[in-house]
Amino acid sequence: MSASRTFRVLPGFHLTLGCTLAYLSLIVLLPLAAVFLKSASLSAAEFWNVISAPRVVATYRLSFGVSLAAATINAVFGLMLAWSLVRYSFPGKRFIDALIDLPFALPTAVAGIALTALYAKNGWIGQYLDPLGIQVAFKPLGVLVALVFIGLPFVVRTVQPILEDLDTELEEAAASLGAQRWQIFRHVILPVLLPALLTGFALAFARAVGEYGSVIFIAGNIPMVSEITPLMIITKLEQYDYAGATAIAVVMLVLSFLLLLLINGLQAWTAKRTGRDR
Repeated sequence: MSASRTFRVLPGFHLTLGCTLAYLSLIVLLPLAAVFLKSASLSAAEFWNVISAPRVVATYRLSFGVSLAAATINAVFGLMLAWSLVRYSFPGKRFIDALIDLPFALPTAVAGIALTALYAKNGWIGQYLDPLGIQVAFKPLGVLVALVFIGLPFVVRTVQPILEDLDTELEEAAASLGAQRWQIFRHVILPVLLPALLTGFALAFARAVGEYGSVIFIAGNIPMVSEITPLMIITKLEQYDYAGATAIAVVMLVLSFLLLLLINGLQAWTAKRTGRDR
């Protein structure tokens, strides 16, 4: 064997690349291509009429708006939760750490039913909110609660390893130079955490925008009020309007891709500024 050859555990580049592309094509590219091809059976006018119907536009506004809000909430409180788990010791810490993964293991329909039971007018929590004029179940607020529930683990599990590897000596050095706590967090900790935080935000948003099972029960599915876009796609399919369903799906795919592209670009820019892209 030539001394210049480098030993690799995996087979050669061409074989692994071919397997990767074949797997990616079967699992991702072909289904996406089928969606675009099916929607192409509509004329431009028909396509526009489907995706711009007032009821459909209302679902876009709810799905994307609430998903962004839920991902933002998860970014803030997910960071706080990850910080508490990494930096502090307290009774029940292991239980809370395990509980964070519950949305991963819990079937989404079960989560939706449980949240509805909790936040309905006669639910354990809803019965105290209703006299205050706060109605969660069967309102857009209920959709937000469900999306926060299913998206929180993505932020916590993305930020937590970075916090564990973060060297506290940097914070101690900044404190010894007279920096206040907020200055240490702003200038020392946050730049290191920001790429991971943006990744968690993107994952939480991607999960939320296509979520169906946990939302369908608590949303109430009231037209123009609490209907989500995935439900509209299901409704079209039940009406055997496959072209209409794929047209709405294409809009969701394009908008989701553009938003994720923007988030990933911001993440790359942040990593480059902090010198963590090497």
